[in-house]
Amino acid sequence: MITSITLIGGYALGYAVAHSLAASHTAKDWAQQTWGAAAERWYRLVYNVASSLLLLPFVPMLLWLPDRLLYTLPSPWIWLALLGQAAALAATVYGVWLTDPWHFLGLRQLKSRAASPVPQHNKLVVRGLYRWVRHPLYFCGLMLIWLTPQMTINRLVLAIIFSAYLYIGTFFEEQRLVREFGADYRAYQQQVPRMFPRLWSVKRSERSER
Repeated sequence: MITSITLIGGYALGYAVAHSLAASHTAKDWAQQTWGAAAERWYRLVYNVASSLLLLPFVPMLLWLPDRLLYTLPSPWIWLALLGQAAALAATVYGVWLTDPWHFLGLRQLKSRAASPVPQHNKLVVRGLYRWVRHPLYFCGLMLIWLTPQMTINRLVLAIIFSAYLYIGTFFEEQRLVREFGADYRAYQQQVPRMFPRLWSVKRSERSER
């Protein structure tokens, strides 16, 4: 059991560190200095593909390593949990769509002809889910993690590490967005909560748009 926790926890921590470093401005600046315009075109796509592939080892670890069941939700709670996960997944897709899915996937950058530290086509999105919370994708990620109908020790270890990673990741994402949008984003920070939505924030955001 200790071996399972060590392997899953260790790999999850390694993944979180590697993922954060690859997303940092330091890594992106180094790639642009090394490969020039090609880095601007390919970095996001390669980053997404590599991140997805590095998630695959979690599947055999969760399936085959020794584990112990902590709980299974009874009916009707299991259906409510699955409904919540479905809603979180739909909200994630919607959130990506609001911020340009082709750029998110790294496909739009393939048409770029010149390297630029700040994507000029990007606009600050403050509509839809982003009127409720500044990082709806991170919030949806927490919902997907914790609304699981069945929890085991190995899954709990993974859930705790990835939840901490998502929470800490919002701070680094905030730095990037301030750098990209400047005063507009700082004003947005004052109006909308960072990770956990508040209903009264929506009303305040609506008034500010009038």
